[in-house]
Formats: sequence, structure tokens, C-alpha cells
Amino acid sequence: MKIGILQTGHAPDALIETTGDYDVMFANLLAQNGVTFQGYAVVDGEFPANGAEDADGWLITGSRHGAYEDHNWIRPLEDLIRDIDAQKKPLIGVCFGHQIIAQALGGKVEKFDGGWAIGRVSYDQNGDTVTMNAWHQDQVVDRPDRARVLAGNAFCENGILAYDDHIWTVQPHPEYGADFIQGLIDHRGRGVVPDDVLDAAAADLHGPVSNPEIATFMKAFLTKERT
Repeated sequence: MKIGILQTGHAPDALIETTGDYDVMFANLLAQNGVTFQGYAVVDGEFPANGAEDADGWLITGSRHGAYEDHNWIRPLEDLIRDIDAQKKPLIGVCFGHQIIAQALGGKVEKFDGGWAIGRVSYDQNGDTVTMNAWHQDQVVDRPDRARVLAGNAFCENGILAYDDHIWTVQPHPEYGADFIQGLIDHRGRGVVPDDVLDAAAADLHGPVSNPEIATFMKAFLTKERT
């Protein structure tokens, strides 16, 4: 099985040597027997030549860009999302990926008036708590009619969304560990995110997260048989 990773941003240069870029981070997170990964740097204009046909399943990464911004790769990416959806191929979106999928399917994304979510954040998932590292100010503020809310909290109502049986999207980052969040604080946060928000996140970096459980779910979601 081949999973296409649609890369909509790049990790900070200072972190890539240790973690790899976002496509590598997801390939490492989701590695399993019988699955291969191919990255497409759509942020740099690199798209799969045959659209949705070029992979059996897809994942859209995070980005420092906004889904509502006027970049020349946004509309082609939305078209590809709709093509993947029409073919009912499995699709996962993370952070920006979560947002651009919602936007492509009729939802609305904007900068949230409540500010930033940085570091460990917990979400209610049908009475259970899941915790992941977040790094966002943008949010899905109006979800598409088809979208079902699977998890959220008072700050981010649309934390995890699902569309039918083949699209699953998540606002926080199951691929980010404590070290990566610290790297973002050091290399992207200061001067952009309020210092008190960054300081609070840094003080809480090493608590438990649900990344292994979410990764297991994502692997199964991408590879399960669908009728």
C-alpha cells in the first residue's frame, strides 16, 4: 500500500537535521509492514502527476501558512482533496491539513479570537481524554455539514472531525513530541506567540501525550479495507 504525504510546510531548518522534514516525521510515525510513503511538497508546487490515483491513501501535513491565504497551491490542493473524497480514498489531515480539508468541503477557517493553543492540550472524546501537542491560532470555526465532531474542548470545539468513513482530521499534532515543541518555541514562537503562552507550554512539555494511541489509530484508518 502506498500513502502519499502532501507536505504543506517545512519544519524549521534547525530541527530538520534531527527530526527530518514533516514528510519524514509522518513516515516514521506511521511506519508498518507493507506500507510505503511518498512525499509531495505541494507547498513548493509539487503535486502528484495523476492526482488521487497516485496513492492508495493520503495525509496532509501541518503548515505555518493559513488555509485562507492566497497562495498559488491552495486551490489545486483543494481540488485534489475533493478528488480524493470523491474516490473515497482514506485521507487524514493534521493541523493545517485538518483546516484545508474542512475549507475544501465547505467549512470556514480563520484566526481564532481566543488566541493560540501551544503545547500539551487535552480534548474530550466521547467521555475519554486524549492529549496531544498543539501549535495553532487558526481554527475550523464553521465545519462542513458532513463533518462529525469526534473530539474537542472549550477552546477548540472542532478538535477532531470525521467525514463518512474515509476522512479523519485532527487539529493538534500526534507527530510532535516535547523536543519538537521546544524547538518551535525557540525558533518560531518568540515574537509571534505571546511569551506567557510559550512559557506556560514550555513548563508543561514533558507530561504524557496520547501520540502512540493516535498513531495506532491512524495506521489502522489508512489501511483498513473499505467496501
